[in-house]
Amino acid sequence: MKVTFLGHASFKIEEDEQILYVDPWLTGPTSPITIDDVDKADIVLVTHDHTDHGFVEGKEICKKTGAYFVALNELAHKAGEQGVENIHTLNIGGSVNIGGVTVTLVQAFHSAGTGAPTGFIVRFPSSSFYHPGDTGVFASMSLFSELYSPIDVFLCPIGSYFTQDIHQAELAVKLIKPKNVIPMHYNTFPVIEANPEKFKGMVENSSPDVKVIIIKPGESTEI
Repeated sequence: MKVTFLGHASFKIEEDEQILYVDPWLTGPTSPITIDDVDKADIVLVTHDHTDHGFVEGKEICKKTGAYFVALNELAHKAGEQGVENIHTLNIGGSVNIGGVTVTLVQAFHSAGTGAPTGFIVRFPSSSFYHPGDTGVFASMSLFSELYSPIDVFLCPIGSYFTQDIHQAELAVKLIKPKNVIPMHYNTFPVIEANPEKFKGMVENSSPDVKVIIIKPGESTEI
């Protein structure tokens, strides 16, 4: 699985020729690409409809490439009403298999204008990742480690103000028990400044079996 950080909470995930975009805020100040740079996509996942999580860009990617737009029922229907042809209207706890990729919608603790905030657990045939969207830590994250283990990559917000801070994020890692964690949703704006190196040190101390991978916008890592 190849993970490319597109800034803020946006990622491009590739495995076995499948290309996924998650919360593709490609007009954001830290995005290294624009929609014009996207020429192929199979699945676009949008956790909620706040501007910085790519609802608008996600729709445009799907219209351009024919990718499936996957989101909570109300949000996916809204995308469909606005011209997206291929949609999956999941609700929390539900899963769909798209070309061998199993996408499960899970809860998040945040807010949303349409529907409710969500996260995604995505399982390829040989790897998996969890993108929680915007959230604070919640105790039932521990159920994810029981239901979907192993979670190979946890894409973890650490910036506080809108999401969990590094202390909550450290606890989230302990609850989820991923193999790897990549911090996200920090330093895009002054109000969400956070130190990923401090977070890394905390996780290495409390969850020594978890590898923390810090990547900058535009950088990739292979898991």
